[in-house]
Amino acid sequence: MTNTWTISLFAGLAERLNTRTLFLEWEQTELKAGQVKQRLANLFPEHADLLSVCFMAQNQVYAHDEAIVKFSDELALLPPVSGGTDEAQDDTKELHEGKRYMISDDPIDVNSVLSRVYHPDHGAAIAFVGTTREWTAGKRTVTLEYEAYVPMAESALAQIGEEISARWPGTLCAITHRIGTVGIGEISVVIAISSSHRSEAYEASRYAIERLKQTVPIWKKEIYEDGTEWKGHQLGPWDPIASLDGSGGEKR
Repeated sequence: MTNTWTISLFAGLAERLNTRTLFLEWEQTELKAGQVKQRLANLFPEHADLLSVCFMAQNQVYAHDEAIVKFSDELALLPPVSGGTDEAQDDTKELHEGKRYMISDDPIDVNSVLSRVYHPDHGAAIAFVGTTREWTAGKRTVTLEYEAYVPMAESALAQIGEEISARWPGTLCAITHRIGTVGIGEISVVIAISSSHRSEAYEASRYAIERLKQTVPIWKKEIYEDGTEWKGHQLGPWDPIASLDGSGGEKR
């Protein structure tokens, strides 16, 4: 008797394997996450290099290679994140009111994100705004296309907020990241921070963007004049389970 294992794919991995979802008939009801990856590498040896640096997500949480995953779990294989689609969410402005961690296919309003962290006891509120630049390393970008594993991405953004609250007690954070096509000069991400003191606000903002690049399942496809390229993690080997110290560096 076989069991159907369903694994969702994203970004460049989905393009390479030419599918968004794998349906695999295996006898086992559970395996280690690393075993699943090895089986996929055996099935797709020409893509083993990419599969080796992907992480398994189990029920919207990153899973170590030694973690036990079941065929009935919600499974996804995530290529290295971009640092910044699923079906677009039919969210409205009213639904988003007060929501501090969002993935959206609508243009981002900076003041709207900032308004979610204002507090009468806080003397500092800042916003980091990420935009699409035209030139990178001598190559002209025409546009960017962002993709996200939406429910897991929003949970990961909320986790960043919890980490910030633990490191800088009382500090508030709100993050909105856009998916879909983001043109030159348009906003892709806004991180709003408020705190009692400006030094903590600056530190928390830096922490948030570095952690976002490291852990949140969002990918970007750069469309150049002469081709396209999926961008992976920009800070070295991708380990979304690793933590960061307060300065933004990885703990080893």
